[in-house]
Amino acid sequence: MGCVSSKQFRRAPPHEDAALLAKETTFSLNEVEALYELFKKISYSIFKDGLIHKEEFQLALFRNSNRKNLFADRIFDLFDLKRNGVIEFEEFVRSLHIFHPDTPMADKIAFAFRLYDLRGTGSIEREELKEMVLAILNESDLLLSDDAVEQIVDQTFKQADLNSDGRIDPDEWKEFASKNPALLKNMTLPYLKDITMSFPSFVVYSGAGDEEL
Repeated sequence: MGCVSSKQFRRAPPHEDAALLAKETTFSLNEVEALYELFKKISYSIFKDGLIHKEEFQLALFRNSNRKNLFADRIFDLFDLKRNGVIEFEEFVRSLHIFHPDTPMADKIAFAFRLYDLRGTGSIEREELKEMVLAILNESDLLLSDDAVEQIVDQTFKQADLNSDGRIDPDEWKEFASKNPALLKNMTLPYLKDITMSFPSFVVYSGAGDEEL
């Protein structure tokens, strides 16, 4: 007998009530139902088990799905709230909620902090910031010199690391992000505000301006 991947034996657990998900997020009931249609399309694209695996996530949400990218991995990890290697429907909805235009900015700032806190230490260190800058540039097909990347990191720490201890804590990040709203431009996807059952696609295009991360 051949060896069969364990992924083929996994099955999605029962979904929570759509009305409950709508109550807990900024999505309406109709939007949650539309997201379920999108979720089904993604979760059956490769493994057909009603769960979104990393391969399916990258294929559906990132245009450069043929190459490994730290930014894509970080987004998947943050969507995987149960830390079990797959994204269930409830995790999908609750995580996309962060990107809704009506979600409070404080929630978006907190999510972005977790995105950059690669080691999960509760602070952003210089090397973590540099890794994420390079990953976002890579996903965006933007090429900058090493000096330009170092300049971005230096300027960020100069502005954000208020106590000059070599790391950015949550309070420092909050103040820095509040003063630099362009930093959070990828934390809001306008079309999430009006999702319909015919919602055609969902593609995250990360970007970085000349002065923003």
